[in-house]
Amino acid sequence: MTELKIPVGISDFAQIRENGYYYIDKSGMIQEILRTESTAVTLITRPRRFGKTLGMSMLASFFDVRKDSRALFAGMEISKDEKLCKKWMNQYPMLFVSWKDVDGLNFQSAYEMLSAVIADLYKEHSYLLDCEQINGADREIIRKITWGMASETEIKRSLALLITVMKEYYGKPVILLLDEYDVPVAKASSHGYYAEMMDVIKAMMSTALKDNPCLKFAVLTGCLKIAKESIFTGTNNFVSDTISASRLNEYFGFTEADIEKLLADADLTEQAEKIKTWYDGYHFGTVDVYCPWDVMNYLRDLQNDPKAVPKSYWKNTSDNAIIRSFIEYAGSSITKQLEVLMSGGYIIQKIEENLTYDYLHSSEENLWSVLYLTGYLTMADQKNLKEPVPEGMAALAIPNAEIQEIFETTVQNWFADHAKAWNRQALFTAVWNRDTDVLTREMNDLLRMTISYHDYREDFYHAFLAGIFAGAGYMVESNKEHGEGRSDVIVTDPRGGKVAVFEAKHSKNLENLERNCQLALDQIDEKMYAKEFEDSYDQVNCYGIAFFKKRCLVRGK
Repeated sequence: MTELKIPVGISDFAQIRENGYYYIDKSGMIQEILRTESTAVTLITRPRRFGKTLGMSMLASFFDVRKDSRALFAGMEISKDEKLCKKWMNQYPMLFVSWKDVDGLNFQSAYEMLSAVIADLYKEHSYLLDCEQINGADREIIRKITWGMASETEIKRSLALLITVMKEYYGKPVILLLDEYDVPVAKASSHGYYAEMMDVIKAMMSTALKDNPCLKFAVLTGCLKIAKESIFTGTNNFVSDTISASRLNEYFGFTEADIEKLLADADLTEQAEKIKTWYDGYHFGTVDVYCPWDVMNYLRDLQNDPKAVPKSYWKNTSDNAIIRSFIEYAGSSITKQLEVLMSGGYIIQKIEENLTYDYLHSSEENLWSVLYLTGYLTMADQKNLKEPVPEGMAALAIPNAEIQEIFETTVQNWFADHAKAWNRQALFTAVWNRDTDVLTREMNDLLRMTISYHDYREDFYHAFLAGIFAGAGYMVESNKEHGEGRSDVIVTDPRGGKVAVFEAKHSKNLENLERNCQLALDQIDEKMYAKEFEDSYDQVNCYGIAFFKKRCLVRGK
């Protein structure tokens, strides 16, 4: 293995290049952006963790007139275009701002965060106060914004004012780079102050972007494409680059060629299939894409531990609330389609890319669109389609093993919480009273409420059993070594001196339920799962459970 300096969590292009961190050259994006320099506003939407901020940081380093970036771009693809570099590299005043931290439980706290971000931006350009061309009124507003004393109206005009003043100072129009533009309204929608925040953001966008002669062009990035009439009203020359209609496909995420080079450089080519299974599967336009955040995290872990196994790194960066809210919304139609997806299939849905956050949960169609646009679903591989997809519709699938695990974990947690709200006392009483008829009835009732996956494989039923007893005051062990093997689920009541041993079997048809219950009980005896508990507990109940889809049968001894 070759040791690489993996820049996990670093999205500053200059820092990566100056410190010799491993970087896959994406500088070709600069040429693509400049091919449409006459476009006033370019909006790039990609899921989180696909390199949007790093890409914007690269653009900032390239254009900013205050810097000398020749060393940063030396040897990179863009440096081969000498004519373009001479015309554009470090030739324009540049504003680079991110709204990723604009959040709050109420409008006031979020607005204060937004004001603080704008104040920091003004402090970065405090040299403008020395410009003689700036009139006294604008100079006073600049001071107020810098010191956090500006009115809401002045904050709404803050980007436009800064662009105007920089144009006066440099004698050239300004390039605006706005990263995570949709975070403030997304957070506002989640916390119930959408209208107030939209009023501020819409005014900022309108004054900065609409017919602004001081603006050379603007590039915005975000997770969702908010409907133009909602936030960009009146903005001319507006184009969007989304995951389904893109000319910048290969510049966000890692392509197959990128992965081949990365693994060759790290001397880890034997990991290719594993990385593909876990982190590939996204389709941006016509390009197959890996999630770069996951790949780099896994390579870092492999360098620290050559035996490291893939895991879900997305799970550590987000609470995956969108999936949970989707499940909470689920009716029978959505539940059925979730089961198809989680069993490795695909569903046919219409995708709406022009969304407004206040209507995200207004329809099932919008919910599927959000899962697609945020990277939890992707376009299904064409070779796996059983029939042509109708015009205007899309075949959606879970992209890879990582997202599959996130769905499964979220469903398991949802079911555990949902089961807690269910009156399980009759079920628990039946467990300790060895009443298999009541136990069968209660478990069947709960089964019908679940969202199943893996084609009803045994691990689904193990999770189901564990979820029933979660949070009820019992100790629950799943797939732990007992006796001469691994029992499925052990439920212990230490205070009552009782133990229940469950062994589950998956039946291929209803007729085999009784037979498989007996097989499960025989296995408990043969493997002596209950033996170790007999001396320490007053009561040890053993149950064989056979499952067929959302039906089950319980037998005991």
